[in-house]
Amino acid sequence: MRKESLKFLEKLLHAPSPSGYEQPAQRVFRDYVAPFCDELTTDVMGNVFGRISGKGKDLPRVMIVGHTDEIGLQVKYIDDKGFLYFAAVGGVDAHLTPGKRVNVHAVAGPLAGVIGKKPIHLMDTKDRETVVKLESQYIDIGAADKKAAQKLVRVGDAVTFESSFTRLQGDRVASRGFDDKAGCFVVAEVLRLVAASGKKMPLDLYGVSSVQEEIGLRGGTTSCYTINPDVGICVEVDFATDQPDVEKKHNGEVALGKGPILARGANINPHLFELLQTAADKEKISIQHTATPRATGTDANVMQISRGGVATALVKIPLRYMHTPVETISLGDLEGAARLIVAALESIVSREEFVPK
Repeated sequence: MRKESLKFLEKLLHAPSPSGYEQPAQRVFRDYVAPFCDELTTDVMGNVFGRISGKGKDLPRVMIVGHTDEIGLQVKYIDDKGFLYFAAVGGVDAHLTPGKRVNVHAVAGPLAGVIGKKPIHLMDTKDRETVVKLESQYIDIGAADKKAAQKLVRVGDAVTFESSFTRLQGDRVASRGFDDKAGCFVVAEVLRLVAASGKKMPLDLYGVSSVQEEIGLRGGTTSCYTINPDVGICVEVDFATDQPDVEKKHNGEVALGKGPILARGANINPHLFELLQTAADKEKISIQHTATPRATGTDANVMQISRGGVATALVKIPLRYMHTPVETISLGDLEGAARLIVAALESIVSREEFVPK
């Protein structure tokens, strides 16, 4: 991967961005894409829009979106001893949280903390077999009491899991937040590649880093309404099935390093799918397929039904260990997704071609 692109990816992953608290990551996204865009704006929700204008009049509007928000925690209550009780922001697995290091994002800056747990030596057999509910778990920041904790932390402060960008074997990397900063990265790279080509396409391109996807596709909904696209491509992550404990019957045969995934189903415009498939064949980009018979739980869903409807596609990055601090992907799959989307954009002729015949 290009050195500057990899540095951007690491910086994006490092920036905290639980749903509703995305701006540290959005600032990283804005700084990176600014040189590639004719126009760069942020709306009241916090969605970021990078626009590259096309050549011609009455051009189709094409929107590519990835969401920048990640799962996390939020401080709900501080007890008399200075321990912080919390709630989940998005789908947090209560199995995983005890014993984790965290960062509490307080007004004065991040505070280190740990999620405590009763020692196994003090637990009876029944307790050892029971998952402690999130509402009963707590964060220890080392405060002496409630008063000391309140000088540092406010109710409502966001919390993220401590996680570093880790190089594994080959081009595999692990970090928290690949869901869906992987998508944001691909959006940014599409903007970069289009700008670097020097060619004006017969379309207006909007690259969007959306917010609050993990709590209800909220930023995707408002950004689609704002742009009113004719064509939309959502870039997301999807469950890899090449790890030992995942059933392929659930999500098909999906592996890291074998290319981005194209979804098929009710959420996907058939012609846009074929454009992406043809682009992959022409450019010799390896791809995989999954079936999505219902609406997807992604920004592609709200994009498709925005206003009078949008021709929508879903390009996904294979991901292991979703919603953990060690989400794992292949860097090659990210690069393949960006190349695939750029190649497909070059094939778009008009908005009318996506209307079913």
